[in-house]
Amino acid sequence: MAPSFEELRVRLIQIRLEPHVEHEERETFLKRTLLRSDQLLVTNAIRDPLTPDVAEGVDAILIGGAGAFSVTRTYMWTQDLIDLVHHIYDRGTPLFGCCWGHQFIARAFGGEVINDPERSEMGCGAVQLTDEGLADPLFSFFPKTFKANMGHQDRVAVLPDNAVELASNAVAPYQAIRIEDKPIYGTQFHSELDAEAEHSRIIEYRSHYPLLTDEENFQRVVASLEPTTEVDTLLNRFLQTFAVRSTA
Repeated sequence: MAPSFEELRVRLIQIRLEPHVEHEERETFLKRTLLRSDQLLVTNAIRDPLTPDVAEGVDAILIGGAGAFSVTRTYMWTQDLIDLVHHIYDRGTPLFGCCWGHQFIARAFGGEVINDPERSEMGCGAVQLTDEGLADPLFSFFPKTFKANMGHQDRVAVLPDNAVELASNAVAPYQAIRIEDKPIYGTQFHSELDAEAEHSRIIEYRSHYPLLTDEENFQRVVASLEPTTEVDTLLNRFLQTFAVRSTA
């Protein structure tokens, strides 16, 4: 039987080098999911083994961002994480990837991720649901157009064969996807970040994004930040929808 929300155990997979960013990211996921600290277990792909045990004893798995790493490159731990994503798929465990995590899920299932600085997105931007998104159990409560916080210069260029596009915008397609027939989602936008956290993240990784090296562009991005009402509840709704015991 599925657990109640208070009984959930959720694993966050991080790809972070700096301890203060690692801590900050964990806090943003706690804030967005509404989990207690003891409910959120952490594995850092850079230093921790990515064995199938990572998926054991948890009710859902989240993959965060990685400002200093690119999905377009292969690291010592990349194949282990691909294998783990497939293991999660086979188990049917709910999985949600934010930004880098979204791109990695697409790569793991055969999609293509590219570096595309000309279509980089920074700050708060508009996103539109597709018809599939409007009918999706997770996104159907969203308005057709909503605001979300962005921070990427890589993007998904080709979807995996078993993925569905749920949201897009004028800058880049595949802003949200789902793997067919599985509770596996990804959002190119940062579902874990509110405006304050996005501001901190932009400052932390400013040197990694050419767009932000120009002071005028940097100030424009900072000025664009605003509340993202619908996205604020998305990760909690994901857990409530796919990991929690139904009360019906």
